[in-house]
Amino acid sequence: MPARRPLVVAAFAAEVADVPDGVEVVLTGLGKAAAAAVTTAHLLSLGDLALVEVWNVGTAGALRDGLAGTFTPSSVLNHDLNGDAIRALGLDPQEHLAVDGGDGTVLASGDVFVADPVVRARLAERAHLVDMEGYGVAVACRRLGVPVRFVKHVSDDADETAMSWSEAVARSSAELGTWLAANLPA
Repeated sequence: MPARRPLVVAAFAAEVADVPDGVEVVLTGLGKAAAAAVTTAHLLSLGDLALVEVWNVGTAGALRDGLAGTFTPSSVLNHDLNGDAIRALGLDPQEHLAVDGGDGTVLASGDVFVADPVVRARLAERAHLVDMEGYGVAVACRRLGVPVRFVKHVSDDADETAMSWSEAVARSSAELGTWLAANLPA
């Protein structure tokens, strides 16, 4: 069986401006729902899903002090879902999904833009990084049987510095491009 080719899925072009030439990139837009819908639609358009794996590439906020650089999270948590209430109804919310090949970090993903220190501290109890699309991408891939991995570069500290994301994204894109050039299969 041939090796799977990476498909880079990101929220915005600014996050993946430095992806190496020849790598297919899909842009989802903001949030979990858009990420899940666009990822699903694109994967279904490809035909043979046994030949692709999704690499969700982009920026993330650091939920814990001292985190900087590029990470490959091993799991993603849907942080703005009330999993306890759903479990109390006897249902499994599947709010925490494991991802193969990660570095042990946990990505919290949700539609809440985290820039509040109280929210940051609460999320830091369960995760290392935060974004707004990872969980949606992971759900789409899981439903379609496509492997997924995360490549996230810390752009801010998920506090008031998050409001300067547009100023930091170019640096993150350059770092992500360098990481991808070194780690994409030949």
